[in-house]
Amino acid sequence: MDFFLDVVLPIPLQRFFTYRLNTEQASLIKKGVRVAVPFGKSKIYTAIALDIHHNAPIAYDAKEIHQVLDSEPIITDTQLKHWQWIAEYYMCTLGEVLRGALPSAFLLESETLVQSSKMENVDEAELTDNEFLILEALRHQSSLKIDEISKIVDRKNVLPIVNQLVKKEAIILHESLNEQYRPKLEKYIRLNTLYESENNLENLLKTLTRAQKQSQAIMAFFQLKPKNSAIIKVNEFVKSSGISKAVIKALIDKGIFEVVKVRTDRIQFEENSKEVNQIQLNELQTKAIVNIKSSFNSNKVCLLHGVTSSGKTEVYIKLIDEVLRAGKQVLYLLPEIALTSQLINRLRAYFGNKVAVYHSKYSVNERVEVWNNVLHNTKKAQIVIGARSALFLPFGHLGLVVVDEEHESSFKQFDPAPRYHARDAAIVLASLQESNCLLGSATPSIETYFNVKSKKYGFAQMSRRFGDVLMPEIELVDIKEATRKKRMKGHFSERLLEEISTCLEEKEQIILFQNRRGFAPIVECTTCGNATQCPNCDVSLTYHQHRNQLRCHYCGYHMSLVQSCQACGNNTLDTKGFGTEQIQEELLKLFPNHRIGRMDLDTTRGKYAYEKIINAFENHEFDILVGTQMVTKGLDFRNVALVGIMNADNLLNFPDYRAHERSFQLMTQVAGRAGRTEKRGKVLIQTYNPYHQILHQVSNYDFDKMFTEQLYEREQFKYPPHVRIIRITLKDKDYNKLNEASDWFASSLRNVLKTQVLGPEYPAVARIRNQYLKNILIKISSNSSVLQTKNSIKRIEKSFNAISYYRSIRLIYNVDHI
Repeated sequence: MDFFLDVVLPIPLQRFFTYRLNTEQASLIKKGVRVAVPFGKSKIYTAIALDIHHNAPIAYDAKEIHQVLDSEPIITDTQLKHWQWIAEYYMCTLGEVLRGALPSAFLLESETLVQSSKMENVDEAELTDNEFLILEALRHQSSLKIDEISKIVDRKNVLPIVNQLVKKEAIILHESLNEQYRPKLEKYIRLNTLYESENNLENLLKTLTRAQKQSQAIMAFFQLKPKNSAIIKVNEFVKSSGISKAVIKALIDKGIFEVVKVRTDRIQFEENSKEVNQIQLNELQTKAIVNIKSSFNSNKVCLLHGVTSSGKTEVYIKLIDEVLRAGKQVLYLLPEIALTSQLINRLRAYFGNKVAVYHSKYSVNERVEVWNNVLHNTKKAQIVIGARSALFLPFGHLGLVVVDEEHESSFKQFDPAPRYHARDAAIVLASLQESNCLLGSATPSIETYFNVKSKKYGFAQMSRRFGDVLMPEIELVDIKEATRKKRMKGHFSERLLEEISTCLEEKEQIILFQNRRGFAPIVECTTCGNATQCPNCDVSLTYHQHRNQLRCHYCGYHMSLVQSCQACGNNTLDTKGFGTEQIQEELLKLFPNHRIGRMDLDTTRGKYAYEKIINAFENHEFDILVGTQMVTKGLDFRNVALVGIMNADNLLNFPDYRAHERSFQLMTQVAGRAGRTEKRGKVLIQTYNPYHQILHQVSNYDFDKMFTEQLYEREQFKYPPHVRIIRITLKDKDYNKLNEASDWFASSLRNVLKTQVLGPEYPAVARIRNQYLKNILIKISSNSSVLQTKNSIKRIEKSFNAISYYRSIRLIYNVDHI
């Protein structure tokens, strides 16, 4: 009887594919293992095995699988259920979830290798120059990769040339699978077993009387090797003994020392130095833990609403300790990689080498090692700290999921698919794993707080700072009046400069927040008004002074700063607006004797860049730290006395229904970085409109009033949490085709759906990377079925794709758009 295997491929196709198995393969393959399968004309992909059965596919002949890559599953059943939920809920394919979830080292794809056919009858006169260059290179090398051929002929698209050579039977194409993950092997030495007896060792030392350094090396080996081990790491031995590697090599060559290679993880943490029971909780923290446990007992997700510096992390540590004692794993999700460095140090102090870290700044090899440690439930991965991608890890014994700063929009994935929200996906993961889920924030999202008010979620609150430290005093500075009276120095009001000077005199630190990177967002000609635009996107280029470049923050296009206007030719270029870079430069001129740091996307490109800047600020290497929203989230600086918000109006006037909620959250969070010890901190908010309701709610820390007002407004205008939103984006290079197609799609939606359909409409940036965009917004009321609406949209998509003229148009679904 024939065996067949259903697999999921890491490509955006709705259905599974079926392959033929032999009897031996059918007995080896388990659900969740990787198999290499041929797909298309010649490509080989890594797929995940699902079900083995005896039903041959009807539409096509099943191919045989190429290779079984794993002996044991690397994906669990619960993971697959979770991924299927993500695919269904966020309207993408399981293949797209698979590609987003697995470290790229697991997803092997074949690479086309070009080899000479050894044909002697190839007529060189019939070859083009480029074809001749390729064959000449193959005389010196056994095979060439496609990118190597591109370099040889200095062309990007070389497939037409390769295909011509195949037709002329001059070359053969071959597909090769290459394993990307390489385990790290540490070099150890041990004494040859011949010299374990005392007599043999004594004789050995006698023979080495003239080789004094070699004799010393053997004596040092016995002194330095661990008591319960026969081996010692070479690097540690060299460092501790002072013996050179040349001496060790001589002993290895003589067969006295033997080399042992031990597989080790690339990232390792030391044992913990503190006991969790050393943490002394105050009354509010103790009460919060009681309320959290009560919610967990009712199988509810719980929100911990604690003001900034109220001690939420200590509450998390106590709960984590209880979960670890029960022999279960913990997932701790953070919105920003910037937050992990401080938190890792705090958790390592209590849990030591039980902590693992997983985020995109880690290398592929490091992520594979964390994945395997979580899969096998090793001691090294009892607590996983990570950004949103960490919820895809193969947990088998998950006891607690903590989503810190749950209000953050960074938890929503935008591109590529799956466009999931990590907070919501984490709640579903906790439910599937039958574990508890805790959301924490000083400024919860309106949806989460609405669920609390609806009794869907449990609730715990900490309304005072730890140690009864007062919340910072917030002062609104009217820069409209200051600008009119010409009392501004650059972008600084007299009041802000006065407070900065006072803090610097008292050796205190300052954080300045400006939510825009670069030097200036616009370079404009004052004669004709022309602003330099990106050729690929409908945005002006941002000026970055340190590189003397104009850069697009959407597609990455950059050019040198032009000296004259490209439209009228006059040398009258001026910058409009300001970013973190300009603030830093102004500060250097105003306070030349002080050290000023900057924390934004430009300064945090490297793997450890966040950690270096945060540690430098903690160690008082900077007096002032200028930053974007990276500096607002959960960072704990003990010596910050003043926080300055450079321009609150940029946040408030953003064209988005969440603008006021986000403004409140950002300003409250950045204000919370000030005065975290005994002295009360101060926050200055510069604004052209000091009478704005949100600014007064921020200055009074009135979250409940903000929530009530925003909830009322959203009810009036039909926005979440009263309705669900699906945004459909249509994307194409042809402007007219996109207009026609979006009108067709929107009218079809209006005919079929009973819900409100808005659009099609161009977004604020209507062209990115030479692709025009148009949005359709679907609002689904609480009494309508979300599932039926999604199914109707998918049916309309099938009809849409059947129109050949529209086939080039790409549809992007964004469920629960934020």
